[in-house]
Amino acid sequence: DEEEDYMSDLFIKQDVRPGLPMVRRGKEAIQKEEKQKEANEKNRQKSIKEEEKERRDLVLKSALGNENKGFALLQKMGYKSGQALGKSGEGIVEPIPLNIKTGRSGLGHEELKKRKAEEKLENYRQKLHMKKQANEQAADQFRIRFKTKQEERKMEGDLRKSQRACQQLDMQKDIDVPKETWFWIEPEEEDKKDEEDKEDECTSSDLSVSEKLHILTAYLREEHFYCVWCGTTYEDSEDLSSNCPGDSAADHD
Repeated sequence: DEEEDYMSDLFIKQDVRPGLPMVRRGKEAIQKEEKQKEANEKNRQKSIKEEEKERRDLVLKSALGNENKGFALLQKMGYKSGQALGKSGEGIVEPIPLNIKTGRSGLGHEELKKRKAEEKLENYRQKLHMKKQANEQAADQFRIRFKTKQEERKMEGDLRKSQRACQQLDMQKDIDVPKETWFWIEPEEEDKKDEEDKEDECTSSDLSVSEKLHILTAYLREEHFYCVWCGTTYEDSEDLSSNCPGDSAADHD
Protein backbone atom coordinates (compact mmCIF):
# COMPACT_ATOMS: atom_id res chain seq x y z
CA ASP A 1 0.00 0.00 0.00
CA GLU A 2 0.99 3.57 -0.62
CA GLU A 3 1.97 5.68 2.38
CA GLU A 4 -1.07 7.68 3.62
CA ASP A 5 -1.07 11.47 3.69
CA TYR A 6 -1.99 12.38 7.24
CA MET A 7 -2.89 15.96 6.16
CA SER A 8 -5.40 14.89 3.49
CA ASP A 9 -9.20 15.33 3.76
CA LEU A 10 -9.72 11.59 3.55
CA PHE A 11 -7.64 10.99 6.64
CA ILE A 12 -9.36 13.81 8.58
CA LYS A 13 -12.88 12.52 7.74
CA GLN A 14 -12.10 8.90 8.46
CA ASP A 15 -13.70 6.98 11.31
CA VAL A 16 -11.26 6.99 14.21
CA ARG A 17 -13.15 4.72 16.60
CA PRO A 18 -10.77 2.87 18.97
CA GLY A 19 -9.77 -0.62 17.87
CA LEU A 20 -11.04 -0.24 14.26
CA PRO A 21 -8.31 -0.92 11.68
CA MET A 22 -8.37 1.86 9.12
CA VAL A 23 -7.71 -0.04 5.95
CA ARG A 24 -8.61 1.06 2.46
CA ARG A 25 -11.69 -1.14 2.33
CA GLY A 26 -13.02 0.50 5.51
CA LYS A 27 -12.65 3.94 3.99
CA GLU A 28 -14.43 2.85 0.85
CA ALA A 29 -17.31 1.38 2.90
CA ILE A 30 -17.77 4.69 4.76
CA GLN A 31 -17.77 6.68 1.52
CA LYS A 32 -20.23 4.25 -0.03
CA GLU A 33 -22.54 4.58 2.97
CA GLU A 34 -22.51 8.38 2.72
CA LYS A 35 -23.29 8.25 -1.00
CA GLN A 36 -26.16 5.84 -0.36
CA LYS A 37 -27.63 8.21 2.23
CA GLU A 38 -27.48 11.08 -0.26
CA ALA A 39 -29.13 8.96 -2.95
CA ASN A 40 -31.88 7.86 -0.56
CA GLU A 41 -32.54 11.48 0.39
CA LYS A 42 -32.85 12.47 -3.28
CA ASN A 43 -35.07 9.54 -4.20
CA ARG A 44 -37.26 9.83 -1.15
CA GLN A 45 -40.87 10.29 -2.15
CA LYS A 46 -42.23 13.58 -0.90
CA SER A 47 -45.45 13.68 1.07
CA ILE A 48 -48.60 15.31 -0.29
CA LYS A 49 -48.22 18.24 2.11
CA GLU A 50 -44.64 18.86 1.03
CA GLU A 51 -45.62 18.80 -2.65
CA GLU A 52 -48.52 21.18 -2.02
CA LYS A 53 -46.26 23.56 -0.13
CA GLU A 54 -43.66 23.56 -2.88
CA ARG A 55 -46.28 24.22 -5.59
CA ARG A 56 -47.88 26.96 -3.49
CA ASP A 57 -44.57 28.68 -2.79
CA LEU A 58 -43.67 28.50 -6.49
CA VAL A 59 -46.97 30.10 -7.52
CA LEU A 60 -46.79 32.80 -4.85
CA LYS A 61 -43.25 33.75 -5.88
CA SER A 62 -44.16 34.14 -9.53
CA ALA A 63 -45.68 37.44 -10.71
CA LEU A 64 -49.19 37.66 -12.14
CA GLY A 65 -49.34 37.29 -15.90
CA ASN A 66 -51.84 38.13 -18.63
CA GLU A 67 -53.54 34.78 -18.14
CA ASN A 68 -54.83 36.05 -14.80
CA LYS A 69 -58.32 37.53 -15.37
CA GLY A 70 -58.02 40.08 -12.60
CA PHE A 71 -54.66 41.30 -13.87
CA ALA A 72 -55.99 41.46 -17.44
CA LEU A 73 -58.92 43.64 -16.33
CA LEU A 74 -56.56 45.99 -14.51
CA GLN A 75 -54.41 46.33 -17.63
CA LYS A 76 -57.48 47.24 -19.71
CA MET A 77 -58.16 50.05 -17.23
CA GLY A 78 -54.65 51.44 -17.66
CA TYR A 79 -52.80 49.62 -14.92
CA LYS A 80 -49.13 48.88 -15.48
CA SER A 81 -47.07 46.24 -13.71
CA GLY A 82 -45.33 47.59 -10.59
CA GLN A 83 -47.71 50.56 -10.33
CA ALA A 84 -49.64 51.28 -7.12
CA LEU A 85 -53.42 51.01 -7.13
CA GLY A 86 -55.71 54.00 -6.83
CA LYS A 87 -56.42 57.07 -8.90
CA SER A 88 -53.49 58.96 -7.41
CA GLY A 89 -51.30 55.88 -6.80
CA GLU A 90 -51.69 55.78 -3.02
CA GLY A 91 -52.81 52.12 -2.90
CA ILE A 92 -50.89 48.88 -2.56
CA VAL A 93 -48.33 47.67 -5.06
CA GLU A 94 -48.22 43.97 -4.21
CA PRO A 95 -51.28 41.73 -3.87
CA ILE A 96 -52.61 41.00 -0.42
CA PRO A 97 -50.60 38.04 0.91
CA LEU A 98 -52.32 34.73 1.54
CA ASN A 99 -52.63 33.46 5.09
CA ILE A 100 -52.45 29.70 4.62
CA LYS A 101 -54.08 27.74 7.43
CA THR A 102 -52.26 24.43 7.91
CA GLY A 103 -53.59 23.39 11.33
CA ARG A 104 -56.70 21.39 12.11
CA SER A 105 -58.23 23.92 14.51
CA GLY A 106 -61.38 25.77 13.56
CA LEU A 107 -61.78 29.42 12.61
CA GLY A 108 -61.44 31.78 15.54
CA HIS A 109 -59.40 29.30 17.58
CA GLU A 110 -56.40 31.63 17.88
CA GLU A 111 -58.61 34.51 19.03
CA LEU A 112 -60.20 32.23 21.60
CA LYS A 113 -56.79 31.15 22.90
CA LYS A 114 -55.69 34.77 23.10
CA ARG A 115 -58.85 35.79 24.95
CA LYS A 116 -58.50 32.93 27.43
CA ALA A 117 -54.87 33.85 28.05
CA GLU A 118 -55.88 37.47 28.71
CA GLU A 119 -58.65 36.33 31.08
CA LYS A 120 -56.21 34.08 32.91
CA LEU A 121 -53.73 36.93 33.26
CA GLU A 122 -56.47 39.27 34.51
CA ASN A 123 -57.64 36.69 37.07
CA TYR A 124 -54.07 36.29 38.25
CA ARG A 125 -53.72 40.06 38.67
CA GLN A 126 -56.99 40.22 40.59
CA LYS A 127 -55.83 37.45 42.91
CA LEU A 128 -52.58 39.31 43.55
CA HIS A 129 -54.51 42.52 44.25
CA MET A 130 -56.91 40.75 46.64
CA LYS A 131 -54.01 39.06 48.41
CA LYS A 132 -52.26 42.41 48.78
CA GLN A 133 -55.41 43.99 50.20
CA ALA A 134 -55.86 41.08 52.64
CA ASN A 135 -52.25 41.45 53.82
CA GLU A 136 -52.71 45.19 54.30
CA GLN A 137 -55.94 44.67 56.25
CA ALA A 138 -54.29 42.04 58.42
CA ALA A 139 -51.39 44.41 59.12
CA ASP A 140 -53.80 47.23 60.01
CA GLN A 141 -55.77 44.97 62.35
CA PHE A 142 -52.57 43.82 64.01
CA ARG A 143 -51.46 47.42 64.58
CA ILE A 144 -54.88 48.30 66.01
CA ARG A 145 -54.86 45.30 68.35
CA PHE A 146 -51.31 46.04 69.44
CA LYS A 147 -52.13 49.69 70.12
CA THR A 148 -55.31 48.75 72.01
CA LYS A 149 -53.38 46.24 74.11
CA GLN A 150 -50.77 48.84 74.96
CA GLU A 151 -53.46 51.35 75.94
CA GLU A 152 -55.17 48.74 78.13
CA ARG A 153 -51.90 47.91 79.88
CA LYS A 154 -51.18 51.59 80.49
CA MET A 155 -54.69 52.14 81.84
CA GLU A 156 -54.36 49.15 84.18
CA GLY A 157 -51.08 50.58 85.48
CA ASP A 158 -52.73 53.98 86.06
CA LEU A 159 -55.56 52.29 87.94
CA ARG A 160 -53.16 50.44 90.25
CA LYS A 161 -51.28 53.66 90.90
CA SER A 162 -54.56 55.37 91.77
CA GLN A 163 -55.52 52.46 94.06
CA ARG A 164 -52.25 52.74 95.95
CA ALA A 165 -52.66 56.50 96.32
CA CYS A 166 -56.28 56.06 97.47
CA GLN A 167 -55.30 53.47 100.09
CA GLN A 168 -52.50 55.67 101.44
CA LEU A 169 -54.65 58.82 101.61
CA ASP A 170 -57.60 56.96 103.17
CA MET A 171 -55.36 55.52 105.88
CA GLN A 172 -54.01 59.00 106.63
CA LYS A 173 -57.62 59.99 107.37
CA ASP A 174 -58.10 56.86 109.51
CA ILE A 175 -60.38 55.24 106.95
CA ASP A 176 -60.08 51.51 107.56
CA VAL A 177 -62.48 50.29 104.91
CA PRO A 178 -62.41 51.56 101.30
CA LYS A 179 -65.53 53.14 99.85
CA GLU A 180 -65.51 50.42 97.18
CA THR A 181 -63.67 47.15 97.53
CA TRP A 182 -61.67 47.78 94.37
CA PHE A 183 -60.56 51.28 95.54
CA TRP A 184 -57.63 49.59 97.30
CA ILE A 185 -55.17 46.96 96.09
CA GLU A 186 -55.24 43.64 97.87
CA PRO A 187 -52.00 42.89 99.77
CA GLU A 188 -51.21 39.78 97.71
CA GLU A 189 -51.38 41.79 94.48
CA GLU A 190 -48.60 44.07 95.67
CA ASP A 191 -46.13 41.18 95.54
CA LYS A 192 -46.92 40.27 91.91
CA LYS A 193 -44.27 41.58 89.50
CA ASP A 194 -45.51 40.19 86.21
CA GLU A 195 -48.43 42.45 85.28
CA GLU A 196 -49.20 40.55 82.05
CA ASP A 197 -49.75 37.16 83.72
CA LYS A 198 -51.57 38.32 86.86
CA GLU A 199 -55.34 38.34 86.95
CA ASP A 200 -56.43 41.77 88.13
CA GLU A 201 -59.14 41.95 90.76
CA CYS A 202 -60.78 44.75 88.79
CA THR A 203 -62.12 42.25 86.28
CA SER A 204 -64.38 40.73 88.94
CA SER A 205 -66.89 43.60 88.70
CA ASP A 206 -69.05 44.75 85.85
CA LEU A 207 -67.14 48.01 85.47
CA SER A 208 -64.40 48.30 82.89
CA VAL A 209 -60.88 49.46 83.73
CA SER A 210 -61.58 52.81 82.09
CA GLU A 211 -64.76 53.33 84.13
CA LYS A 212 -63.04 52.37 87.37
CA LEU A 213 -60.14 54.72 86.67
CA HIS A 214 -62.55 57.58 85.98
CA ILE A 215 -64.55 56.92 89.20
CA LEU A 216 -61.45 56.55 91.37
CA THR A 217 -59.85 59.69 89.90
CA ALA A 218 -62.99 61.67 90.71
CA TYR A 219 -63.04 60.25 94.28
CA LEU A 220 -59.41 61.25 94.89
CA ARG A 221 -60.07 64.77 93.66
CA GLU A 222 -63.26 65.26 95.66
CA GLU A 223 -62.27 63.48 98.87
CA HIS A 224 -58.52 64.18 99.12
CA PHE A 225 -58.00 67.02 96.59
CA TYR A 226 -55.40 64.76 95.01
CA CYS A 227 -54.61 64.50 91.28
CA VAL A 228 -53.06 61.20 90.38
CA TRP A 229 -51.80 62.65 87.10
CA CYS A 230 -50.01 65.57 88.76
CA GLY A 231 -49.01 63.49 91.80
CA THR A 232 -49.94 66.48 93.95
CA THR A 233 -52.31 66.99 96.90
CA TYR A 234 -53.93 70.44 96.76
CA GLU A 235 -55.18 72.49 99.71
CA ASP A 236 -58.84 72.59 98.70
CA SER A 237 -61.16 72.20 95.75
CA GLU A 238 -60.57 75.77 94.60
CA ASP A 239 -56.81 75.25 94.58
CA LEU A 240 -57.31 71.99 92.72
CA SER A 241 -59.57 73.45 90.03
CA SER A 242 -57.37 76.50 89.44
CA ASN A 243 -53.98 74.74 89.34
CA CYS A 244 -54.74 71.26 88.00
CA PRO A 245 -55.21 71.02 84.21
CA GLY A 246 -57.93 68.35 84.39
CA ASP A 247 -59.09 64.98 85.64
CA SER A 248 -57.63 62.75 82.91
CA ALA A 249 -54.28 61.86 81.41
CA ALA A 250 -55.22 63.55 78.12
CA ASP A 251 -55.74 66.86 79.91
CA HIS A 252 -52.23 66.67 81.40
CA ASP A 253 -50.46 65.76 78.13
